[in-house]
Amino acid sequence: MEDQIWQIRFFVYQHFVEATRPPSVDETAARFQLTHEQAVAAYEELHQRHALYLRPGTDEILMANPFSGVETAFKVHANGRTYFANCAWDTLGIPAALDTDAEIESACAWSGEAIRIRVSSMQVHGSEALVHFLIPFREWYSDLAFT
Repeated sequence: MEDQIWQIRFFVYQHFVEATRPPSVDETAARFQLTHEQAVAAYEELHQRHALYLRPGTDEILMANPFSGVETAFKVHANGRTYFANCAWDTLGIPAALDTDAEIESACAWSGEAIRIRVSSMQVHGSEALVHFLIPFREWYSDLAFT
């Protein structure tokens, strides 16, 4: 089962890369010839290991860092697709994970001013924006969706 858990994690990421969204439990079950319940158990195990994050009270993937399973204000345009990041930090994680150039589009949480950043050859261009984290890293998993 241990190998399969990590194969499922890889599949989740691969699905995000190709479809810009997470796979459903049923898509994962079909890919690995699992029952719905077995796929749910795998998702829950990955959630417990912080390898992905489920929407509270559901079996839906909310996050597989740096990818968001829902639309957010943090858009990353790369390889002809638009991905959503969970936060400003993750907008830089997506081009790194894809090993590609990207255009990042967001807005300042305080002023609402548009922020556009270009990542080219793993270098960040086009903004002097700063990122502020409201809570320390050690507390992120207390409420990861808020963080």
